[in-house]
Amino acid sequence: MTDSSDARVRRAEALERAQAAQARQAGALVASFVDDAVAAGITPTALTARSYDGSHRYRTNVRGWYLKRDRTVGVGTDAQFYILSAPTSLKGRLRGVELDPSPAPLELGKGGRDGESMPIADALAKRLAGGNEWGQGS
Repeated sequence: MTDSSDARVRRAEALERAQAAQARQAGALVASFVDDAVAAGITPTALTARSYDGSHRYRTNVRGWYLKRDRTVGVGTDAQFYILSAPTSLKGRLRGVELDPSPAPLELGKGGRDGESMPIADALAKRLAGGNEWGQGS
C-alpha cells in the first residue's frame, strides 16, 4: 500500500469511528426519551409512513411518537429511531408496511433540502414538552 492509500484508509476508519460514536450518543438520547415519555404518561400512537412520492400514508408495524409535526420521523416504543417513509405500493396501501429502525442522527434534517435542521436533543425535548396534545392528531 502506498502512503496515500494508507492515509485514505485511516481517514475512512476515523470517519466510521466518529459516525458510530454519534449513533451511540443519539441512540442513548432516544432511549432516554422513551423512558421519559412513558414516565410522563405520553401515550404512544400507531405511526404511519408516507410514500416516497407523498401521495399515500401507510399503516406501519411501529408504535411510538412522532418527532416532527410533518410526521417524517419518529421514535418507537422499542427505543429505536424510524424514518417514516416507504415506497409506493398497492400492498402497502392494503396491508401496511414494515419499517426497520435507522441509526438516530444527532442532527435531524441535516443536509435536507428544506434547510430545517435541528439537534435531536432539541426535537426530543420539544416532543416531551408537548405531552399528549402534540403530534398525535395534528
